[in-house]
Amino acid sequence: MHPPAVVWDSALLGYDLGGDHPFNPVRLELTIRLATELGVLDGVPLLVPKPASDAELLRVHAEEYLEAVKQAPLAGHDVGHGLGTPDNPVFSDMHDSAALVVGSTLLGARKLADGEATRAVNIAGGLHHAMRDHAAGFCVYNDCSAAISWLLDHGFDRIAYVDTDVHHGDGVQTAFYGDPRVLTVSLHQHPFTLWPGTGYSAETGADGAEGTAVNIPLPPRTKDAGWLRAFHAIVPALLAEFRPQLLVTQCGVDSHDEDPLADLSLSVDGHRTIYRTLRELADRYAEGRWLAVGGGGYQLIRVVPRSWTHLLATVLDRDVKPGTPLPPDWCDSVRRAAPRAELPLGMSDGEPTEFRPWGDGEDDPVDIAIRDTRRAVFPLHGLDPDDPRD
Repeated sequence: MHPPAVVWDSALLGYDLGGDHPFNPVRLELTIRLATELGVLDGVPLLVPKPASDAELLRVHAEEYLEAVKQAPLAGHDVGHGLGTPDNPVFSDMHDSAALVVGSTLLGARKLADGEATRAVNIAGGLHHAMRDHAAGFCVYNDCSAAISWLLDHGFDRIAYVDTDVHHGDGVQTAFYGDPRVLTVSLHQHPFTLWPGTGYSAETGADGAEGTAVNIPLPPRTKDAGWLRAFHAIVPALLAEFRPQLLVTQCGVDSHDEDPLADLSLSVDGHRTIYRTLRELADRYAEGRWLAVGGGGYQLIRVVPRSWTHLLATVLDRDVKPGTPLPPDWCDSVRRAAPRAELPLGMSDGEPTEFRPWGDGEDDPVDIAIRDTRRAVFPLHGLDPDDPRD
């Protein structure tokens, strides 16, 4: 059995929106350093990516948009296509840096398609908001959509995409809204309360692909137990019915209670539990094939490095115990760079992740979302929305 593929190169730090922009690549650097010092990456060859070609980008993006991205650093800020905005500022080497992110996720996809790995992870990926003809939500090119499109042409015809970012996975949903070969599932903060304002339960797929878009909009302040209650009430049953050949997951960690850009209240412990659950579901329903990418996450020091170190460890079957202390050298280096940073003590927030399964007769704040989504989607898959056994 081939070992999991880990895609990483320091050149990925070049996707840098600059200044005080929240999408700071230091979060990637700190994650790799933390995972290295904890021994998670010991003996693991890090696969070095190449930028995606224009042909690969054109799978999911318009030609005029590619040209706009290439010309934007020369044209200045009035370039349209969502470029030059506060969310998506123009930066030097923007096309090459964004193409490298796509190439990174494509490299992981190729390893799975070629049978050289059963699992692959690219923490620099997860740019799930980019649309066919415009940038959105800090995302220039959509690596998730490009990889799924490529996989559909290389041996797969049933792919499940599960998005755990606090923001709706709108770019990927839009790309495959009419494609019955792709099941897109997004758990996110309710669109009435958070950008991009999409991802309602009633968004279920276009004609011919009804039921293949699944949205679970969660109320603000939802904690680990509520998030997991909603996930288990909906996702496993749909995966069992859809029978994917491969699971692609966007693992944004901006759902954390300390994230400055959103209002869910998950913990690092909740994130760790999510990753272990995704691994189990890939093993159970997708013959173990799992492509994991990063995504959002804007508490750069306290949250992202710990959560994504757990992601790397989970993909590699080197699970890090929650009680593991942070390495002193890592802490010292962070304190030198950010003297005022308050560091956590270890790889846990000390939060419980037990949850009551849906259908237990109790009423939970997330149950409105559960009921709405089950009633919108389950009948389209031949499942009973009111039966907790489904």
